[in-house]
Amino acid sequence: MKLMMYNEHDAVYVGIVTDAGVIKTAVTTDAFYAEGGGIQLLSSYADSGDVVPEDSLAIAPVVPNPGKIMCVGLNYRRHAAESGMAEPKLPVLFSKFNNTIASQGEDVPVSPEWNQVDYESELVVVMGKKAKNVSEADALDYVLGYCNANDLSERELQFVSGQWLLGKTEDKFMPIGPYLVTTDDIPDPQNLSIKGWLNGELRQDSNTADMIFTVVQVIAYATKYMTLNAGDIISTGTPEGVILGIPEDERQWLKAGDEYTVEIEGLGRLSNTLVEA
Repeated sequence: MKLMMYNEHDAVYVGIVTDAGVIKTAVTTDAFYAEGGGIQLLSSYADSGDVVPEDSLAIAPVVPNPGKIMCVGLNYRRHAAESGMAEPKLPVLFSKFNNTIASQGEDVPVSPEWNQVDYESELVVVMGKKAKNVSEADALDYVLGYCNANDLSERELQFVSGQWLLGKTEDKFMPIGPYLVTTDDIPDPQNLSIKGWLNGELRQDSNTADMIFTVVQVIAYATKYMTLNAGDIISTGTPEGVILGIPEDERQWLKAGDEYTVEIEGLGRLSNTLVEA
């Protein structure tokens, strides 16, 4: 099932994407991501409801208010190589905050003082229910679906200390969407084409098969130490092709006016333009 979220009447609702258009529902994202909700709440709308053109809706982030935003660093083999870093022995986990969430088409403000803004095409895992001490064999049973993300980074701030947080948590630095595609339509998250275009130029072209730690390994590892809940998201790392991987004297960092587009197989296209803050 392909879903999109839209703003209406001061709330965010879940829409079901079909070939004929989007089926509007009365299900809010708060109810949808509440424990025990999810897909069951949409069942009565699958064959009925108000169908409208997708472009008539005010699109919202597919997870407007995630409880946790967990990210995995250096999780593609060729990305680690281009960055000149050794492949990690364990998943490198870090977090972002809700201020970073943005939707498809939403502008991303960048300060003129930021000199090293970079893009990162990523597959996001959206959790569907509470998970603690989950095995790899059972991990996908806890996943609701997947979406595109751009894990934007300001590299100078990212590496100014031993913590990555400062370079990762600027406002709107985590666009996600435009769709949430449920696991029944994406049975294998480890065999998806992942691409990214800067102003129409292909920069990233890889496959999720290049991940060092798979989706199930990341979920199992994380839930050893923390509880994940419905609506939490995990951004699983970026493949090669980022600006940081280009020889230093050839790097041209992102600036206001640049547009970056992420496309992962089956998940649509996520495009955002940088604007001066």
